[in-house]
Amino acid sequence: MTGTARLKPVVLPDYGVPRHIPKIAAATYQARFARFMDRITEKGLDAAVVYADREHCANMSWLTGFDPRFEEALLVAVRGQDPVIVTGPENAGPAAASLLGASSLVWPGFGLLGQDRTKALPLPDLLAKAGLQKGHKIGAVGWKYFLPVEVIDADGAVDLPAYVAALLAAIGPVSNATGIMMNPVDGLRAEIEIEELARFEFLATHGSESVKRVIFGLKPGMTEFEAASLMQPLGYPLCCHPMLSTGERARFGLGSPSDVEIERGAMFTTAFGYQGSLTARAGYVVESADELPADARDYADAFVARYWEAAAEWYETIGIDVTGGEIDARMRARLDNDFFKLALNPGHLLHIDEWMHSPIRPGSTESFRSGQAIQLDMIPAPGNAYFSTNIEDGIALLDERGRAEFAERFPDAWARIEARRAFMADGLGIRMKPEVLPFSNLAGWLPAYLLNPGLAISRA
Repeated sequence: MTGTARLKPVVLPDYGVPRHIPKIAAATYQARFARFMDRITEKGLDAAVVYADREHCANMSWLTGFDPRFEEALLVAVRGQDPVIVTGPENAGPAAASLLGASSLVWPGFGLLGQDRTKALPLPDLLAKAGLQKGHKIGAVGWKYFLPVEVIDADGAVDLPAYVAALLAAIGPVSNATGIMMNPVDGLRAEIEIEELARFEFLATHGSESVKRVIFGLKPGMTEFEAASLMQPLGYPLCCHPMLSTGERARFGLGSPSDVEIERGAMFTTAFGYQGSLTARAGYVVESADELPADARDYADAFVARYWEAAAEWYETIGIDVTGGEIDARMRARLDNDFFKLALNPGHLLHIDEWMHSPIRPGSTESFRSGQAIQLDMIPAPGNAYFSTNIEDGIALLDERGRAEFAERFPDAWARIEARRAFMADGLGIRMKPEVLPFSNLAGWLPAYLLNPGLAISRA
C-alpha cells in the first residue's frame, strides 16, 4: 500500500441505477438440476430432498426458481424421475410454474394453521407419490452442514424439521447432503453464472443506493423509522432484514429501526441488502470531530482511516487463485487485536443467502476462482472509546473470458463496474486486479462523520 489514508473531500459519483433485472432462463435451472443429480449419483444416493421456508429458501430457489411464501416446501428429486415440489396450498401455483418445470403436490400441513387439513393425504403418501421408495438412500439438503468436531455423526446430522427428518428416516438411510450445494470448494452454488452475477449487480446497485439515501438524508430529530423509510425498497426479496439503529442499540448492529429519535452525536449503524447483495455502514451522527466524545476526537484518523486501510488491502489482495487463508491472515494482522476486536470472518461467499459459506478462515488453502461473489465483511467490535465503523459491500471475480462475456451481454452493468473501478483507483487510491468487479455504488466509500458525507477516507 502507498500513501496515507485520511479524511478528505470526496465526490461520490452518480453511477445510475438500472430499471430492468437480468433474467435467468429455464435452461439454466435445468442445467443446475442436472448437475445436482450428477452429484447425488456420485455420492451413491438414490434421491435428495431439499427443504425450504421463507428464511431458508436459497437452495430451493437456486435449483427451481421457486421459493415459498408463508409456507414450507420440499423438492423431491429421485434418480431417473422428474422432480416434484411438495408445498402448501398457497404456493401450489408458484411451485407448479417453477422455471425448472417440476410438478407440484399439495400438503396442507405446510400451510398456515386453521386451514382444512381433514382431506389431505398424509405426508408419507405424498413422498411416495413423489417417487421416494422404501430403502432409498436419501440426501437431505437444508441450510447448513456440520463438522465432526461439532456433532456426533456429522454426516447423519440433518438440519430439517424433526417431523420431516423422522419421515425420511422411516423410508431409508438419510445423510446431510447440504455440502453439495454450499461447500466453498466444490459446492454447486460456489460458482455463479454470468446472468446470475448480472442479477446480483442489479440488486447490489439498488441496495447500495438505499443505504446512500439514508446517509445523505440523515438528520438529527428524525426517528429511526423515518430514516429507514429513505431506503425506498423495490419490493424484491431481501437476503436479511433491514437494519438501522442508533445510540447504545447500535453496538449490537443487527437491530431493526424503532421510533427512537436520532440524536446528534449518536452512534449509528445501518444495512440493507437484496438477495445476492448487502451494503452496510456505521459511524457517528456528527458533522465534525468537535461533536465526538472527548476521548474519541481522533476517531477519523486513529480508527476509521486505519480500518479503511485494511479494507483497501482486502480489495487489492482479493483475486483469482488467492487463498482464503491469505486474506484472513492479512486482515487479522491489521484488525484482530484489542484495538479493533475483529468480529466474524473478514469476508465470505455471497449468494441468494447473504452468507453462503466462507473460505476466509485461519489457515484456509481454499482458493477464490472466477465466477464467485464475495462480501467484504469486516466488523470491528471495539471495547475502547471509539464506536465501530463498517464498509460492507460485495464484489465478483471474473477471468478475462468471463469479463468479455459479461461486457458483451450486459453493457450497462459493465459500464457501472468500470466507473466504480475508476473512482476507486483515481478518487480513493484503491487499485484492484482486473478480475475484481465491484457491484455496489458505495464500493470503497467510507465517511467518518455521517452528517458530512462529502468527506470520506481516501489515500488518492
